[in-house]
Amino acid sequence: MESIQILLVEDNEGDILLTSEALEDGKILNKLSVVRDGKEAMQFLNKTGKYKKAVTPDLILLDVNLPKMNGHEVLKYVKQHKELKKIPVIMLTTSSSMEDINSSYRNYANCYITKPIEVDDFMKAVNQIEEFWVKLVKLPSK
Repeated sequence: MESIQILLVEDNEGDILLTSEALEDGKILNKLSVVRDGKEAMQFLNKTGKYKKAVTPDLILLDVNLPKMNGHEVLKYVKQHKELKKIPVIMLTTSSSMEDINSSYRNYANCYITKPIEVDDFMKAVNQIEEFWVKLVKLPSK
């Protein structure tokens, strides 16, 4: 099986570490790229600045509450961009606000997951994301 490219847009170091560990423990080959704010995500996706050689991700894990540019703004850009809109975007966030959930789906998020508080539950959630979005679902070609 070919490796999948995953972009994690997350500013919380603990969540970055947990997500990385969960993906490493998974059975799917993946290459995880991490950016820590919305503007950095835009640079990565547009292959500008230090990300000129970035590989377009197959899947984006996107937090809502980000510095410089929030997750809703990044999502809206991705889903309106001709070359990026087919990339599945999973909102993975601590927010359980109906406003955030509704806004995410209005802007065509592929799914919305509220991060579990317990470490074991968080790890299981990331593994389930991997199982569904990588093993079960057929992703579009680049």
